[in-house]
Amino acid sequence: MKLIADGKYKLEKFPGKGGWTYAELPTIPMDKNNPFGWVRVNGYIDDYELTNYKLMPMGNGNLFLPVKAQIRKKIKKEEGDEVLIQLYLDEASVDIPDEIKSCLELESKTVQDNFEKLSEEKKKDYVNWIYNTRDDEEKANRIIGMIMALSKV
Repeated sequence: MKLIADGKYKLEKFPGKGGWTYAELPTIPMDKNNPFGWVRVNGYIDDYELTNYKLMPMGNGNLFLPVKAQIRKKIKKEEGDEVLIQLYLDEASVDIPDEIKSCLELESKTVQDNFEKLSEEKKKDYVNWIYNTRDDEEKANRIIGMIMALSKV
């Protein structure tokens, strides 16, 4: 795993009601191969483990680590506090569920090839999107949507 951040960062908050609490990470470049430049990481904020976490773009070219209320409660930190952040680039390959593999096998060679050409990050995004619903009909619709998108690539 590639270490991409290891140090102390100050928690800040976007202004306005409902503004996110975050730590700005100016030394980590955006990933131009992912939507919005997201970078997927694993690691720690203080002693709280982060898995499959996305760094988000700030709009100024920098990325930030959003720190949800649940995490802030666990680490007992708020805006203005310093946190120790240790992040590793998430380069793990994705495990494609059999259900998706079976659907892809029923499709054209072009669709199968286009899926195989996707980055691991994009494959993860599709799997997460498909399985981010408990409704089987919606899951099926999302698989169909993925296949339709792959047929147009």
